Amino acid sequence: MHELLARAMRGVDPGAPGAFWHVCLNLWAMVPWAALFWWNLLFMVVGALLGWWRGRLWEGIAWAWVLGPIGWLVICCRPRAPARPGAVPPPLRR
Repeated sequence: MHELLARAMRGVDPGAPGAFWHVCLNLWAMVPWAALFWWNLLFMVVGALLGWWRGRLWEGIAWAWVLGPIGWLVICCRPRAPARPGAVPPPLRR
């Protein structure tokens, strides 16, 4: 904990008016943004697959983007989307 606090306070004068923002920027600099991006992309792809399977593609992507893996549970617990009234199944080929 002391190491994290020391990294957050690096280069900060606690008495300066902008010290809070400097500490915030130091903390944001420690976040692994690339890893978070790729994990979120993976969550969205799985959410898209689950949404497509349930007939709610965009809803699956949105829930996975907002909630990550918890969004998968949300999309799986929702009922399947009803068939569109004008949709006709393709003819069977023999």
